[in-house]
Amino acid sequence: YYVFEYPDWVNVIAITKEGKFVFIDQYRHGLGETNYEIPAGVAEPDDASMLAAAQRELAEETGYGGGEWRELLVVAPNPATQSNLTYCYLATGVERLGAQHLDATEDIRVHLFTAAEVRELLTGGGIRQALMAAPLWRYAAEYGL
Repeated sequence: YYVFEYPDWVNVIAITKEGKFVFIDQYRHGLGETNYEIPAGVAEPDDASMLAAAQRELAEETGYGGGEWRELLVVAPNPATQSNLTYCYLATGVERLGAQHLDATEDIRVHLFTAAEVRELLTGGGIRQALMAAPLWRYAAEYGL
């Protein structure tokens, strides 16, 4: 068997104090399209924990932070061929703390959606990435949308 050794990944369902969901959009070359996603990224070796990695990614991609955090779900992106996990977090009561800090190759726009808009994205096929859909469906099952 061949196994790809990837670092672990993180993603964040971030909800503002006003109840808006913090999303991003970015171009995904594999599909040749721009998709809505929740903030996400790779856990770096110098991140103190998966939570710290998630907090860093949210701040870098959106400028949002703070709030209350909890681990929502841990999923395996592709256990047939990959060794890594994705740690999914829920952050409530976040607020804009500063500007985005994007890598030179990133072109990311921030969007704020209502729960009804997120539900429409999920049920209407607007969330194409499975690692984004899984925690959103988990959130919907626990809290409703």
